[in-house]
Amino acid sequence: MARRLARLSLLPTRSMTEPPDGGAATPGAAPAPAGTRPARHHTPLGAARREQRSQRLLANRAVRDAIVSLAGIIGSPVRNQTGAEIGRLADIVCRWTGDETYPPVTGLVVKIGHRLAFVGAAAIDTIHHDGIVLSSARLDLVDFAPRPREVTLFDQVLDHQLVDVDGVQVIRAADLYLAPVAGRYSLVGVDISTQSLLRRLGPARWRHHPTPDRVIDWGAIQPFGDTEQGAAPEVRLRTTNEGLERLRPGELADLLEDLMRPERQRLLDSLTPEEAADALEEMDPEELASLLRESDPARAAALLGDMEPDEAVDALRDLSRDERDAIMAVMDAAKADDLVHLLGYDEHEAGGFMTTAYLVAHTTETVGSLSAHLAGHDDCPEELDAVALVDDDGRMVWDLPLLQLLVNADDTVLGDLVGEAEPVTVGIHAEVAEVAERLIEARRMSVVVVDDEDIPVGRILADDVIDALMPERGRIHFPRLLQ
Repeated sequence: MARRLARLSLLPTRSMTEPPDGGAATPGAAPAPAGTRPARHHTPLGAARREQRSQRLLANRAVRDAIVSLAGIIGSPVRNQTGAEIGRLADIVCRWTGDETYPPVTGLVVKIGHRLAFVGAAAIDTIHHDGIVLSSARLDLVDFAPRPREVTLFDQVLDHQLVDVDGVQVIRAADLYLAPVAGRYSLVGVDISTQSLLRRLGPARWRHHPTPDRVIDWGAIQPFGDTEQGAAPEVRLRTTNEGLERLRPGELADLLEDLMRPERQRLLDSLTPEEAADALEEMDPEELASLLRESDPARAAALLGDMEPDEAVDALRDLSRDERDAIMAVMDAAKADDLVHLLGYDEHEAGGFMTTAYLVAHTTETVGSLSAHLAGHDDCPEELDAVALVDDDGRMVWDLPLLQLLVNADDTVLGDLVGEAEPVTVGIHAEVAEVAERLIEARRMSVVVVDDEDIPVGRILADDVIDALMPERGRIHFPRLLQ
């Protein structure tokens, strides 16, 4: 869940002090090729995902032995039942509706002299490495014309970007593989290896032979939606696709970083605001800044508005002053004021990397009233571990662990839970090292940021300290395959 809480409070909202100036199914894939980039700092594929891979179509030896390379057969002869050549294969057409795990072949585009003719799938007898044999000597050849919900594999899919859901990576189709399945030919796999590129560029005798050990099962691929008639398939995520829905925010961030501009905008369009915010917060800062620049100001403002304030501020710091002003001008006024306030602090100070998504309650309130208040806010930050207790003047009295709400009766007054020690806080201008030291000393997961009058103005989580100390954490990128 995206953490979009400006400030949860049982008290009237109190203004902060002004900042300083300045600122289908069953069918698993063959093992993924070596050299593909793993998702950043995530656990390996779980047992369920491994099981799904093992059940896919390419795990069937008969299918693997029968696969035919699309790149290898383009330009090969198309012969009728008597063996007479009627033309050369220009492309293969597949149905592209998203309803079937393995898109079926619906016909051939055959070059006959200077014309392109269409041959329906019903006329196909066999597809071999060295050509295609039709089932009849008599054909009604019609001129080829693109039809809705179909794609030409060689022209519109080969060398285009796709997403391997199991491997959680953006890939580029170096070759596509066909095989007979249940009495018809279907698209069953995609080759992403550099060997396939070399094979396509090498001598003709190499081009016909697929390399099935480098194939990813098509059941693991999300081609991103339907296509308009005659147009290449759009890279657009369907939110009904279970494979993509299960991806973690960090994995979606990896995909956003690897996709090109139009494709990643369509991916963002398909996500809920919460999903998009969580993914953006995991992106590399430079990639995120690039994404915001390529978005119109209103779109960028909406994306930033759903992010945590501290994460949104980090993204804004990487933009120019003019770019920030354009976004702020169309942003919700309260959100913009909040971000402008945080931008006024140095990024290495507590005020510069704190979040304003925090909880404040009065010492006179009860455990029951605070619990009810929390229950009414679905957007409460998941990492919230404590609530700042304040007195009548709004000054910090105690940082109450949320666990206390579970072990005390509803009628317990919060003030009765205040400890004897001083609350763990840091000042707005505290350096990163000081914040880290306070967290370590107190053995806490977060620390409250207070102003000069001890009034809470924000909270810093442990992971925010790590981000500040190690800005390149998790930002190691391996060479992007085939890009």
